[in-house]
Amino acid sequence: MSKQAHRWIYPALLLALVTLFFLGLVHGAVRIPLRDVLQILFGSYEGREAWRHIVLESRLPQTVTALLAGSSLAVSGLMLQTLFKNPLAGPSILGISDGANLGVAIAMIYFGAASYLTTIVAAFIGAAVVLLIILGFSRKVSSNVMLLIIGIMVGYLASSVISILNYHASADKVHQYVMWGMGDFSGVSLGKLPWLAGFSLAGLAASLLLIKPLNALLLGESYATNLGVNVRRARVLILICTGVLTAVVTAFCGPVSFIGLAVPHIARLLLGSANHRHLLPVTLLAGSCIALLCSILTVLPGSGNLLPLSAITPIVGAPVIIYVIVNRRNIHYFN
Repeated sequence: MSKQAHRWIYPALLLALVTLFFLGLVHGAVRIPLRDVLQILFGSYEGREAWRHIVLESRLPQTVTALLAGSSLAVSGLMLQTLFKNPLAGPSILGISDGANLGVAIAMIYFGAASYLTTIVAAFIGAAVVLLIILGFSRKVSSNVMLLIIGIMVGYLASSVISILNYHASADKVHQYVMWGMGDFSGVSLGKLPWLAGFSLAGLAASLLLIKPLNALLLGESYATNLGVNVRRARVLILICTGVLTAVVTAFCGPVSFIGLAVPHIARLLLGSANHRHLLPVTLLAGSCIALLCSILTVLPGSGNLLPLSAITPIVGAPVIIYVIVNRRNIHYFN
């Protein structure tokens, strides 16, 4: 891609990000003017206390959560697609999301735990266990394709256990688990937001440090080794980074589909390049924008109701994947 194109793509994404961020603070069941929202954010608002509560305790955490979750999932998807050289790889491909789902299912259905903190801890433990299993196999399996298949099988095993738990659970517990499984950016409170932000930003910072080995892996493992890249160590670091990012988003927001799978392709279409020096930052920004857009679309103005996030993300992501499959030869994947 030309340097002139690079000059407009970053400002365009940043403008879209800022616009969607403030639209997320203004848009909702209760109409609050942008001027009042800005005054609330800067602490100079002296109007309705209810509006202050809505902006600071509800809309701001939801908007920041969407921003962090979108960037985390998008970057995870990009790194996994590069590692496995598979354009249809995503954050759920290694079973990490299924591990988080299993942890929540055990907590909700088997132990009857319903608190928000318990759900987060259970999801994180489930994801961490699966990640450790995958890392263990990565030391014994040299082929990325075989490791990918193992991850898929681990995911199937976790899904099978969840189905068995649901079969023996009461209707109210199954309903509670199903509602969690629809995904939600609005469940993170202002007090819990620093935990999500801390893990997400740490994972994103680590991903930026992996740009060089990711670019080397585009050329093949043998060529990467000749360039001085420790392929086995790079693979472990990529798995840990994607595992942490996927686990923290799933723990706090529930399963969020298609963002990690579709956004890297959107970034490639915008750039026309597979160079991670530009592709990773563009994927990060595009992931935040798409997640913010999905968060806005879940809100039904005037009703106070939220559509399930899992009903919105496929509307945005599925057409992208279909386009990618149809036009696969014209997209720069791994070159």
